[in-house]
Order: sequence, then C-alpha cells, then structure tokens
Amino acid sequence: MHVSQKQKGLSFLSWLLLLCVVAFVASTAFKLIPHYFDYQAMTKIISSVENEQAIGIRTIPEVYAYVRKGMQVNNINDIDLSKAMQVKAENNHFLVHLDYEKREPLIRNIDLVVHFERDFRISIP
Repeated sequence: MHVSQKQKGLSFLSWLLLLCVVAFVASTAFKLIPHYFDYQAMTKIISSVENEQAIGIRTIPEVYAYVRKGMQVNNINDIDLSKAMQVKAENNHFLVHLDYEKREPLIRNIDLVVHFERDFRISIP
C-alpha cells in the first residue's frame, strides 16, 4: 500500500512572506511609537501645570514657558509649540488646546500620519 504524506508546517515561500509582513509591521511600529511617547510626555507636562502651584503660573506666557522647559527635559524637539498648542484664559482656568500631526515617511511617497488632539482645563489658583 502506498500512503501519501501530508505536508506539515509552512513552506519556504510562506516563511519568507510571513517574515516580510512581520518586518513591515515592526518597521511601522518603530516609526510611530516615539510619536506616541512624545504625545504622552506632552500631556503629562500640560497636566502638571495645575499641580505645580508652587511655581505660581498665572499668565499665558508662563504656561508656554513651563511647557517649553518640560519639552527640553523630555527631549521633544520636533514639535513647534506655537503652532501645536493654544492657550486661553477664561475665568479662573487656562483652556489649553493641543493639536498637531506628525508625518513619517514609509515607502517612497507613502507617509504614515498620526494626529494628536486634546483639550485641557487647568485651574488657576
């Protein structure tokens, strides 16, 4: 009797295709993850304005100066703060609107675009 054996596992081309897909996903992740870390750092810096009452931040230029210092500490150099953040004073609050996007080249003329937008309401003592 002749028993046919079934193939088990992936073929060479299947492994190569799987490796290409994993490499593409890893490359994309390595390009995007730093921007998410920068965004998380920016949100922490802006949120900490309210917690740093000992510094006595009471004006809009002081908010910008505090956030710029926080960006220097966290080595965030590729965000133009004057375009990315708008601050308004209303009653006893600062209204901070953070809105920016980052582009990373992927392949030739294809870019990855991430958009970050968040509003903050910070109490003034």
